[in-house]
Amino acid sequence: MRLASAVVVAGALVAALAFPWAGGAGVLVQNSVTLAGELPAALTGSVSGNSRVLAADGSLIASFYTNDRTPVPSDRIAPVVKQALVDIEDARFYQHNGLDVQGTVRAAVTNAAAGSVREGGSTLTQQLVKQTLLETADSAEERQAAIEQDGQGGLARKLREARIALALEETSAKDEILTRYLNTVYFGQGAYGIQVAAQRYFSVDAADLTLPQAAMLAGLVQSPTNDDPITNPANAQVRRDQVLQRMYALGHISAAELTEISASPVAVAPGDPSPNGCIDAAIGGFFCAYLQQYLVQTLDIPAETLDNGGLTIRTTLRPDMQAAGDQAVLDQLSMGDPRAAMYTAVEPGTGRVLAMSVNRRYGCSAADCESIVLNTAYSQGSGSTYKVFTAAAALERGIPADHTLTTSNPYVSRVYTNNGRPYVVHAFAGGGKPTMTMEEALYTSSNPYFMALQDELGSVEGPVRVAERMGMHFTASSAEQIIGGNRGSFTLGAEATSPLDLASAYATLAAGGTQCDPTPVTAVLDRNGEPLTGPDGDPAGSGDTCTAGAVSPAVANTLAQMMRKDVEPGYPGQTAPAAYVPGHQIAGKTGTTQNNFSIAFAGYTPQYSASVMVLNPKTNQDVGGQGGGMGATIWHDAMLPVLTGAPMVPFPPADPVLAGSTVPANPPTAAASTPTHDAGGEAADDNGNPLGTNTPPDNGSED
Repeated sequence: MRLASAVVVAGALVAALAFPWAGGAGVLVQNSVTLAGELPAALTGSVSGNSRVLAADGSLIASFYTNDRTPVPSDRIAPVVKQALVDIEDARFYQHNGLDVQGTVRAAVTNAAAGSVREGGSTLTQQLVKQTLLETADSAEERQAAIEQDGQGGLARKLREARIALALEETSAKDEILTRYLNTVYFGQGAYGIQVAAQRYFSVDAADLTLPQAAMLAGLVQSPTNDDPITNPANAQVRRDQVLQRMYALGHISAAELTEISASPVAVAPGDPSPNGCIDAAIGGFFCAYLQQYLVQTLDIPAETLDNGGLTIRTTLRPDMQAAGDQAVLDQLSMGDPRAAMYTAVEPGTGRVLAMSVNRRYGCSAADCESIVLNTAYSQGSGSTYKVFTAAAALERGIPADHTLTTSNPYVSRVYTNNGRPYVVHAFAGGGKPTMTMEEALYTSSNPYFMALQDELGSVEGPVRVAERMGMHFTASSAEQIIGGNRGSFTLGAEATSPLDLASAYATLAAGGTQCDPTPVTAVLDRNGEPLTGPDGDPAGSGDTCTAGAVSPAVANTLAQMMRKDVEPGYPGQTAPAAYVPGHQIAGKTGTTQNNFSIAFAGYTPQYSASVMVLNPKTNQDVGGQGGGMGATIWHDAMLPVLTGAPMVPFPPADPVLAGSTVPANPPTAAASTPTHDAGGEAADDNGNPLGTNTPPDNGSED
């Protein structure tokens, strides 16, 4: 019965192919020549392999795939592999035009008589068409049509595949078709294509496969599960020997080769599957995860395209900066520490994200792992790093850097209240002078001065709007809620802050006031190496999104000169001398939040901007110290290898009007002062209460 059925089906197909003038299905074949311009796109370009994520220097960071496939050109496939496959699957491959009527009938009869698949019925070209249509099906209906076996549906499928096969043979050389087939077909063990199969079963490249290995792989095509040499070595040996016998019968191997190989069991040297996803990233796992989110959510690239499109994604990650950042955070906090240290670097003037380091491994489930991209998460505040926004708002009002205020300690706000009660702030541990200029108050981080300065501005709106223009986002509370509540704590940095936002905002100052949205991508190429276009027709991820004049160059340059004194040697009361790298101009600001639940440092040169935040992402914890300690130290250690040996790039001079009578920030000739981390009032809570002392709060929570 099985034999009769097979002969009937084969006969129906042969009749349709042999008599194209008979109408119906025959017309499909007769008109195959008109299909040359209608071949499925998946059969006209390069074979889609794993999407590859490349660092700025071209090195591989990670891959994304559903089907593990690495296409290789013809000259990187051992000739013996091609011969073995043709011999066992389609011996007349080089003679037919995509269809082999003689081979179809012979295979149907042989397989029916044997009760199992002994010979391939379809040509390699037809098999390639079927595999491609199945893989590229966009719906359940298309997938069902690609595998339909019975009745008119099965015959229609075969006729469609035959028609496309004829067209493919008209437009492609035989070796191109064979190479495409070998790069497409499934070999079992999750291996698609000959290169991945060679690695998976033998830990070698496709170019280095031997005759026994080639025979085994060629035999896997018909039944990759049943003949798997790893799980079913006996079956694999039988199938391999069938391939060898066929090669011998066709005169392509000698009797000695047949005898010698057949006497030996199959020998495998299994390799690992290709790395897949950010959990397997070679470097920068958190950057990789941020990139993946950016591609899908910002560039609107479907996740399926990312996994199956064979994309090449060129990124902004600098491996040298990533490695330096990784080491810097680990030098301060071990992988198992509940406190997380995040180092995030951005390029001013472009927004390119250069590094994202965390003392965690990305994506796994162990205690030292994390699946949230902490570099972009909004959890704790970043303390007095926000004072720069208040200073910028004051400078925009024409209040110069040498603006002098005398404040009491504690200082009672004239503008801000908390539930009707006075809003009181303290200098840290009673430190700081009562009379200061804005510049001195910024680099010594005086809480009373900046609350008095915010009083002069009359509202928190100015600092909030400056922060937004510089690149800050507020998620726990919107900017409108902060302004509507007139929260005096804004200048003290109580708002939940993303480390990436902080680095980006300070990059705006480094770029002379030009704000650039952070981006991890420089180009996205499709499987043919052409730019992938978005819904608007423009290349996805091309170009930087920058806004000149987010703050004026006068304000940006004046602030840089003011904040150099927080880092560079020679300024008593400065909070961040630990960040200084000799021979370079560096501006920065420290921050510490209520109860030391987080510490921060944001620093920049004209070429680099980077933030450091240290906090417990799971719960509130006193992380110890202030921003000028661990925060500034991590920044220094991460930037030291990058800046050492590089030429010094100076900041532009301060604006003469905005600087007032203040001398531009040039380090004094005197020796550097002894570090006095946060002595001027750096570590304050969101109410301005000093941290590290037993002084009770003067009022409740600002929020």
